[in-house]
Amino acid sequence: MSNTRPNESAHKELYEAGMVMRRKVMGDDYVNNQLKQGASDFMKPMQELATEAAWGTIWTRPGLELKQRSLIVIALLASQGKEAELRGHLRGAVNNGASEIEIRETLLQAATYSGIPTGMLSFRVADEVIKKLKEEGKLPA
Repeated sequence: MSNTRPNESAHKELYEAGMVMRRKVMGDDYVNNQLKQGASDFMKPMQELATEAAWGTIWTRPGLELKQRSLIVIALLASQGKEAELRGHLRGAVNNGASEIEIRETLLQAATYSGIPTGMLSFRVADEVIKKLKEEGKLPA
C-alpha cells in the first residue's frame, strides 16, 4: 500500500492556503505551538488534515466573515466540551474582531442547547481566556 496521495499538488495548495488562514485567525505563536506538538510521524497526518480540510477548505470559503465563523466554532466547541480547542478559538475570535459581549452571548446560546454543565465549563474557560486577553491588552479592560 502506498502512502502517496493522488493529486498531491491540490493537497499542497489547500495546505498552504489553510496555513495562511490558520495563522491569520489563530496567530503565529498558537500555530507554531500546535505544529510543534503535532510534529511526530504519527501526528503529522492529523495536522495536515486539519490544515487542509478545516482551514484550507472551510475557513477560506466565501459567505461568512471570519468573526462569524469564529463564533460558530466557539459555539460548537463549547457544546462538545472541547476545552483545549475552545481556548485557542476564543483567542482566534478576538483576533477576528469578536467582542467580549459577542463571545458571552454565543456561549449562552450554545449552553441552552448543550446543557448547563457544558455551558458552565465553557464559561469558566472563556472567563480565564478573557482575563488573559485583557492583561495582554487584546480586549478592553
